[in-house]
Amino acid sequence: MSGVADDTLLDDPARLGEADVDGLLRAGAMAGAQVRATTEAAAEAGIGRLAGVRPRALVLLTRPGLGPAVSRLLAELLLPACPVPLVVTDVVPPWVGALDVVIAHTDDPGDRQLAEDIDRAGRRGAGVVLTAPSEGPVAAAAAGNAVLITPRLVVRPGFGFAKAYTSGLLALKELDLLRFDADMLADELDREAERSHPQHESFVNPAKTLALRLAEHSPLLWGLDHVATAVGRHAVQVLGTHTDLVCDVVGYPQASSRTALHRAAVRATSERDIFADPDSFDGPTALPPRVLLLAVRALPSDPVRRQAHETLPAADVIAPAEEITADEPTRAAVLALRFELAALYLGLAAGTTGGTGRYAPASA
Repeated sequence: MSGVADDTLLDDPARLGEADVDGLLRAGAMAGAQVRATTEAAAEAGIGRLAGVRPRALVLLTRPGLGPAVSRLLAELLLPACPVPLVVTDVVPPWVGALDVVIAHTDDPGDRQLAEDIDRAGRRGAGVVLTAPSEGPVAAAAAGNAVLITPRLVVRPGFGFAKAYTSGLLALKELDLLRFDADMLADELDREAERSHPQHESFVNPAKTLALRLAEHSPLLWGLDHVATAVGRHAVQVLGTHTDLVCDVVGYPQASSRTALHRAAVRATSERDIFADPDSFDGPTALPPRVLLLAVRALPSDPVRRQAHETLPAADVIAPAEEITADEPTRAAVLALRFELAALYLGLAAGTTGGTGRYAPASA
């Protein structure tokens, strides 16, 4: 990182509060509240009209910001058993019609491409579920043509993962494509935020612990299953938002084919020398790698997870299923929130986060 993280700040609540002048940690901790507010807003917006609909195709839009990570996570939760064709794209396909359903999210009320896409899909009779600000060209395009879920709970741009994710899950639930418990999701996110509260010291605070593990390293976020890899994409987004760490995210089977990088990871996680400094890395990169193996679906007995553990014995494994009893969508959200809070802690400690919080509009 261009700024060295001051790890003493994380266990000094007074200094941490002074550093967090914009209240970013509080914004991150509102994920559970976002779930509840979005559930109510979706009901009022008429998401129930999707009940019983079996779409010809489901289109998940990946507009800049949180959209790509949310859409790909929803897609991986549906796969491999999704009973309808699934398309993940940044623009609405030209063939979209009355038998299709489009799900989209944006923090940019002036995204012209999205506004045109929503207008075209609506005019063609497609079902559209859109999470967006209540004013601007995007909202205007959705008027009368879409289930427009607008924020009931004001959150800063870039902090609406739980909102966008919940909207998508609610749409999939109404379409009878995915089951999840909104109350469980909100409660577990609240518990994760409480575990990671600024007042809790780093040795009992999972987000602070994760931040310290990532500090001054190049994170290799390797998923042991497809859902976990999708969460890793959100982790890269929030780490890039609040820190200047350069990360790699990929499924472990693909990571093992990147021979030079995989060799570096093996060296960094080898336990053959019990006297070796785990943070000492003799390699070509500026920062030593830190391997984090992510698991949402993968159990300890799964072949990929077993192979990764045997090859990278000292790698960190983050598996929410070993900490909480919850459905897959909830486990994925807990993992996503932990990375978001860790990125905030690390950014505050290194002085790389904060600022105006203004959203950079999409140019296309």
